[in-house]
Amino acid sequence: MIYKVFYQETKERNPRREQTKALYLEIDAANELEGRIKTRKLVEEKTPYNVEFIELLSDKHLAYEKETGVFKLTEL
Repeated sequence: MIYKVFYQETKERNPRREQTKALYLEIDAANELEGRIKTRKLVEEKTPYNVEFIELLSDKHLAYEKETGVFKLTEL
């Protein structure tokens, strides 16, 4: 499963929509909820990021992300 994680680079400042960034993680999970939990835990342990939202990408959404050229899996 591939998840798109929306985040702010620091927890020190108030979040601003203009500064929201995204990364993509491939997570091995039995279901969507377990995947979201594993994703949040991994990002919080390995980065100083403030996670805003985690989204499971459908096949169509993943294909769109790949077409736009911004898709790149992140390894933490």
